[in-house]
Amino acid sequence: MTDYSQQLEDLKNGEIESITIEKGDFLDFRTVLIVREDFKHFRGTAYHHGTTVYTYTEEPSK
Repeated sequence: MTDYSQQLEDLKNGEIESITIEKGDFLDFRTVLIVREDFKHFRGTAYHHGTTVYTYTEEPSK
């Protein structure tokens, strides 16, 4: 199983630039993402075939 918590921390700390999530992994990833207090700082951009790329932003989404 993928350690999404560590990937999100790495993204937040600037150790990686983005996280790519495939359609089949989205629900598992989302479960980890939404329990974080800073989840509004992670921006997902959807692409074809259900792939989503997440980046970290300094400003939270509204």
